[in-house]
Amino acid sequence: MVIRAFFRRWNSLALRIALPFALLLVGTMITLSLYLSAFVRQSYLEIMQNNLRSEVQLTADGMAAMLSGGASSKQLEDRAREYSAALGARVTVIAVDGSVLAETSTNPADMENHFNRPEVQRALQKQVSTELRYSATLRTQMLYAAAPMLAGGAVTGVARLALPIDVIRQNETNLLRSLLVATGIATLLAILLAAIIAAYTVAPLRGLTQAAGRIASGESIVISASTRGDEIGLLQRAFHEMDLRLKQQIGNLRAERGKMAAVLANMTDGVIIADAHGRVALINPAAIEMFQTNLETALGASLAEISRSHQVVDVWRGCQQTRQQNMIAIEMIPRRLYLQVIATPMDEALPGMTLLVFQDLTHVRKLETVRQDFVSNVSHELRTPLASLKALTETLQESALEDPPAARRFLGRMEVEIDNLTQMVQELLELSRIESGRVPLRRRAARPHEFTSSAVERMAVQAERTGLRLHMECPTDLPLVRADADRLEHVLVNLIHNAIKFTPPGGEVCISAKQQGDQVVFSVQDTGVGISDEALPRIFERFYKIDRSRSGSGTGLGLSIARHIVEAHGGKIWAESQENQGSTFFFTLPIE
Repeated sequence: MVIRAFFRRWNSLALRIALPFALLLVGTMITLSLYLSAFVRQSYLEIMQNNLRSEVQLTADGMAAMLSGGASSKQLEDRAREYSAALGARVTVIAVDGSVLAETSTNPADMENHFNRPEVQRALQKQVSTELRYSATLRTQMLYAAAPMLAGGAVTGVARLALPIDVIRQNETNLLRSLLVATGIATLLAILLAAIIAAYTVAPLRGLTQAAGRIASGESIVISASTRGDEIGLLQRAFHEMDLRLKQQIGNLRAERGKMAAVLANMTDGVIIADAHGRVALINPAAIEMFQTNLETALGASLAEISRSHQVVDVWRGCQQTRQQNMIAIEMIPRRLYLQVIATPMDEALPGMTLLVFQDLTHVRKLETVRQDFVSNVSHELRTPLASLKALTETLQESALEDPPAARRFLGRMEVEIDNLTQMVQELLELSRIESGRVPLRRRAARPHEFTSSAVERMAVQAERTGLRLHMECPTDLPLVRADADRLEHVLVNLIHNAIKFTPPGGEVCISAKQQGDQVVFSVQDTGVGISDEALPRIFERFYKIDRSRSGSGTGLGLSIARHIVEAHGGKIWAESQENQGSTFFFTLPIE
C-alpha cells in the first residue's frame, strides 16, 4: 500500500527524496566497483612481486652452493623441482651465458637462450627484479622474478621463478561479480527504504495541516514561510502568520530571562526572592555558596532553613510588615561571614515577593581589623622609645647636665632609642614599598651557594660572640635560581639573626639548601627556645613578637619583610618548631 501511494504521486516529496538517493547510490556503487577492481588487481600483483623477490633470493642462495660445487644437471633439476613444489612456482636455473641449466616445466634442451631476457640481464648485474610479460613457452601471461647466484662475490648463474597471473584475473572477476550483485541488492533496498521514509515523512505533515486551526487558537509553532508546492510548503504557509507574532514575543521573553539569569549568575552578592510566606522562590549561585546549600534544597525551603539565622528572618518580616526597604548587618557563625542584608519589597513587579540582597563585607571587615591592629601596633612600638627619650631628656635637664659622664651615658642611650626609631621607620617604609610593588627585583641567574655563604659569613662573628656554632650545608652544584641575590641574602641574614638571638650559648645554627623537584628549599635550623603552637601561625605578621617583654630587641617587621620578598620571587616561607627543642624556618625558590 505504501509503495502504490509512492508511485501514484510522481510530483510529491516522496519522489524527490527517493529518486536522487537511488541514482546517487547506483552511481557510487558502480564507481566503487571499478575502482576496487583495479585496486585489487594492482594490490595482488604487488604482493606477488614482493613474495617472488623474497622466494627467488632464497632459491638463488640455495642453488648457488650446488652450482659452485660442480653439481650435475640432474642434481640441479632435482633441487629445482623441490623448490618448485615448495613454492608452487616454475623454477629455471640459467647459466651466465643465457643457456638453461635446469627447468621444472620444460626440457632445458628444448628451450631457447635466455640471455636477453630483461630480468636475466638485471640479475647478471646483481639485481633482484620482477618482470610481467607473455610466455611463448607456456602461452600465458607470467610474472617472472630473477636473482643472481653468487660465489665469492661473482655471478655464477641466475635463478628465476615464474607464476601465471591467472589467479589475479580470477580474483578480479570474482570481486567484480560480488560488487555487481551487492550493487543491485543495495539499489533495490535503497529504493524501497526511500519510498517508506518518504511516505512516513509526508503522512505526519498532512495531519499537522489539519491541526492548523487548533494551533492558531493558542498553541505555539515556529516555522518559516515557504514557496514549495508540496504538503510541507502548504503547512508552512498556514503557520507562518502565527509564527511571526509568537516568535517575537517568545524572543523578547527569552532575552529578558537570559539577561536576568546572566546578572544573577555573575553577581558576587547573594540574591534571594522570597514569597509572602517566607519561602525561597529564586536563589543565585552566590547565595547558594554563602549558605552552603544547593538549588534543589533551597527552592521552596523557608528562609530560616536556608540561612539558619533569625536575623535574616527578622529583616524579611520587617519588610513584609512595613513594605519598606529594611537593612541589617549580621555575622554568620561559625563561618565568620559578615553580611549586610537588604530587604526590598517587589510590589510593582512581583506582588507579595521580597528581594533580599546579601553583601559580603567579610573582606572589608578584615581590612578594617588589620588597619586597627596596624595603628595599635605602630602606636605601641613608637610609645616605648619615645617614652624612654622623654625620660632621658627630663633627667638630663634636671640633673645630669652637671655630670658629664652621666650625661654622655644618657646621650648614648638616647642614640640607641633614636636608632631603634630610625630602623623601625626604615623597615616600615621598606615593607610598604615591597607590598605595593614599588621595589623592583633585580632578578638574575644566581647560584644558591653564593648568596647563602655570603649571609653565613656576615653572621659568623655575631654567632661566635654569642658562643654558638654556625655551619652551612649547601652543595655548590645546586641548580641556578632566577632571583635578586641581595634581597635573598637579606632574608637569610634576618632568619640567621633571629636564630642566634633565641638560641642559648653552646647551641647550634645550621643553614642548608637542597633541591626538591623544580624548587630549591632553604632552611635555617636552631637549637633554641622554640615557638609555642599558639604563636607559630602569627610570627610572619607585622610587629608580632613572641615575647612582648623583649620589645627593645627588634621591630617585629623582619619576618614580614622576609615573607613578602620570598613570595615576590614565586616561593613560599614557613616555620616548624617545638618549645625548648628549637625551630626551623624554610623557604623555597623556583629553579630557573
